[in-house]
Amino acid sequence: MKLAFIVDPLDDFKIYKDTTYAIMREAAARGHELYSMQQEDLLWRGGAVFGIASRLHLTGDKKAWYRSEAAAETPLTQFDAVLMRKDPPFDMEYVYSTYLLELAEVQGARVFNRPRAIRDYNEKMAIARFAEFAAPSLVTRKDSLIREFLAQHRDIILKPLDGMGGISVFRVHEADHNVNVIIETVTHYGRRTIMAQRFIPEIRDGDKRVLLIGGEPVPYCLARVPKKGETRGNLAVGGTGTARELTPRDREIAAALGPTFAKEGLLLVGLDVIGDYLTEVNVTSPTCFQEITEQTGFNVAGMMLDKIEAETKAPQGRAGTKAP
Repeated sequence: MKLAFIVDPLDDFKIYKDTTYAIMREAAARGHELYSMQQEDLLWRGGAVFGIASRLHLTGDKKAWYRSEAAAETPLTQFDAVLMRKDPPFDMEYVYSTYLLELAEVQGARVFNRPRAIRDYNEKMAIARFAEFAAPSLVTRKDSLIREFLAQHRDIILKPLDGMGGISVFRVHEADHNVNVIIETVTHYGRRTIMAQRFIPEIRDGDKRVLLIGGEPVPYCLARVPKKGETRGNLAVGGTGTARELTPRDREIAAALGPTFAKEGLLLVGLDVIGDYLTEVNVTSPTCFQEITEQTGFNVAGMMLDKIEAETKAPQGRAGTKAP
């Protein structure tokens, strides 16, 4: 197969932990051709969507890990699969890319994850679709409603809807002297909508990343345990990742949500679960493949490639969906 990856600059990859690299490595081992492009390499003209793509070869070297050929303008329909692996922020440029990729789907390209589904599933707001699994939460930009929520739950988390990696996430106690400035900061003085969630004490045991591939759960999650004195478990802010088998509650959530994601074209989804509660749904570029594989021996990238290979062989319906 010819696989095209839409990625951040290759020289910025940390290949010892990067999930996209793990997928590339597995694909190369299976004999598939790899191509890479960045977000700005997508374009539409003459009624077709193209990517300025470079053939990519993995060298096996830890530093100079790739060799690329000269870039060429290629219709996205010429690839067997296009993997959108650009990291957030999910800004308007990201949205424009999904418009282009959706046009490519109409023309017959296979795009994973499906562009419309990426747009529809804001990674914070998505839990509202599955409220029965979520901790008590509030979405608003009104100071008064946030204060009411704080008075009710006494210990809460505030976070922007467009954040990533634990950026601008605050834990607020009822007696906190900085409540005013925190709310003003996070909401930009009432101009930005945010999410408030009741604090979940089980964060001390880790913020679990539960991966779904083709609607099926990977049997292990990565519990990201906060460092001492920290509330956030994100690896980007110093959390420690420990692979664990899924709990019965993890499997319950995965079984309930997996079919919906698969039906909507979300091949790879990362659920964030703290204790018994779903806190986020990651659909842009979920990670943790390498950590889980190294600690358990389970080939997560292999499961991903199995699904991609199966999807590309299946009949294709309207707008890039699998035919019924």
